[in-house]
Amino acid sequence: MALHINIEDLLSARTVESDRIEFKEGWNPDAIYRSICAFANDFDNIGAGYILIGVAENSLTKTAQRPVKGLSSKLIGDIQQQMIGYNNLLKPYYAPRLFIEEIDGQHIIVLWVIGGNERPYEVPETITAKHKNWKYFIRKYANSIEAKGIDKEELITLTNNIPFDDRVNSAAKISDISMLRLKDYLRKVKSKLAEEIGIKNDIEILTQMALLSGPKEFIFPRNVALMLFTDAPHEYFPYSWVEIVHFPNGSADKEFTEKRIDGPIHQQIIDTLTWLKTIFLQERVTKISTQAEANRAWNYPYEALEEAVANCLFHRNYQEREPVKIRVEPNFILLYNLGGPDRAIKREDFNTDSAIPQRYRNRRLGDFLKELKLTEGHSTGMPTIRRAMKRNGSPEPIFDFDEDRSWFSVKLPIHESFKKVVMNLNDDLLDKNDINKVLEEIIIQSKSSSNDIASDIADDIAKYLEAIDNESIRVISMINDSTATDIASDIAKVVTKKEIIVLRKAIKPINRVTLLQALNLKNHPTNYIEYIEPMLSFNWLAMTHPTKPTSPNQQYYTTLKGRLVLGILKEK
Repeated sequence: MALHINIEDLLSARTVESDRIEFKEGWNPDAIYRSICAFANDFDNIGAGYILIGVAENSLTKTAQRPVKGLSSKLIGDIQQQMIGYNNLLKPYYAPRLFIEEIDGQHIIVLWVIGGNERPYEVPETITAKHKNWKYFIRKYANSIEAKGIDKEELITLTNNIPFDDRVNSAAKISDISMLRLKDYLRKVKSKLAEEIGIKNDIEILTQMALLSGPKEFIFPRNVALMLFTDAPHEYFPYSWVEIVHFPNGSADKEFTEKRIDGPIHQQIIDTLTWLKTIFLQERVTKISTQAEANRAWNYPYEALEEAVANCLFHRNYQEREPVKIRVEPNFILLYNLGGPDRAIKREDFNTDSAIPQRYRNRRLGDFLKELKLTEGHSTGMPTIRRAMKRNGSPEPIFDFDEDRSWFSVKLPIHESFKKVVMNLNDDLLDKNDINKVLEEIIIQSKSSSNDIASDIADDIAKYLEAIDNESIRVISMINDSTATDIASDIAKVVTKKEIIVLRKAIKPINRVTLLQALNLKNHPTNYIEYIEPMLSFNWLAMTHPTKPTSPNQQYYTTLKGRLVLGILKEK
């Protein structure tokens, strides 16, 4: 039966990382079975490995030397015969999938070694020796090495610890899998196996692709098959769709639109990007008189958006009943999914592009997405987003997650040239921007007055910035009574009770978790965006570490303007 991916992609290491491919010029069972054992143990949950026999490696490019050397028909027959016995020496029993491919006029053997369901596996260090010495082997970078010490202990703890996407789903049936969708996938990756669908038995093809598991009389699909090759994955994994919410005037406004995108996971990525690109992406061209070329900028660079969407769907926790959420506001796009980063990653790693997980949550799903060229692998997602934003002249992206690692969010700020002032109008009343202008005028007048009282007020403002709340009364006292009453009336009708609670709680610096708890809210990005971020944009709240918005030591405090809001409401 044909291989499930394009053989040229393996030879050139295009869609599968080179450290998951081994090229063997000849048949060396000792080295090959150490690698089979290591790939089957899948210590880092990175997915299947491939061993190509009859192919020499180019040591410089880590790809195949062309033309390939190949294997004789007799040797191919001998190898298959010998492997029957060698497979029985793996404990527990394991048999890699074997394919014979014709390349450059020669025949080679491709061994596809997927992560085993009964790991850890051990194999004789020298499988051809008369006296066998069994050992555990794992992959480190591009090498198969013996697992020792802490690595060995950790490998043993992985017994039956199978990633969710590779587990059997006993609630589903084989007939739930769409062979038409599978064929479409195989055509896209240019696999010859596409030609065999409809000719060979479905179960035979699905088993070969490791999309089924169990004995013949009790066989079920694996979760990854239901994620990719069914019309409605949410029937098996509730809420496994993308939910896009657009707030054209900001989240404080009542007007918003919703869009739900469902279907196979890879199709969700494609459809989500198509919809966002069609509806929201804009390019601005600015001609410069002193240069021939015009400056071009997008409100959001597509490459950054593409990477963010793909990673949300790749890394999300499909056991949680919550969709991937995308919020589109006037000045940013926020992408949020349940399933935080690996605990091996430190918060500061996100600022240095060194956030590399030890294990992937959805290893098989990642393999399929990489073959479709929807993700890159190698933990390149965040560096790619950061570079794309920088090339476009956009602000830095903001990556965030909670301490329990239960969620992860990516915020893409809009390019400065597209930035809008958000006007949260409330009927015919003054809005917060108008109130801000009045507050600024109060401050400016108090600083510029020449009389003694005004000087005292200016001094009081300086103290006021240092959190002396009582001094706000003296700043307010310079305003005409009727004017202050009008301002207080408008503030009272525009400012919400929750915003007043936030301003009061933040008189002294307070962290985000405690601030949201005061509102009886969880520490989720959506709550932060709805209740805290607008007040930062109006400069009623400020950060203690403004240059490091995701700092674990970040706190928020009420600014002079915020204190004036409280003061005017209280005194007038």
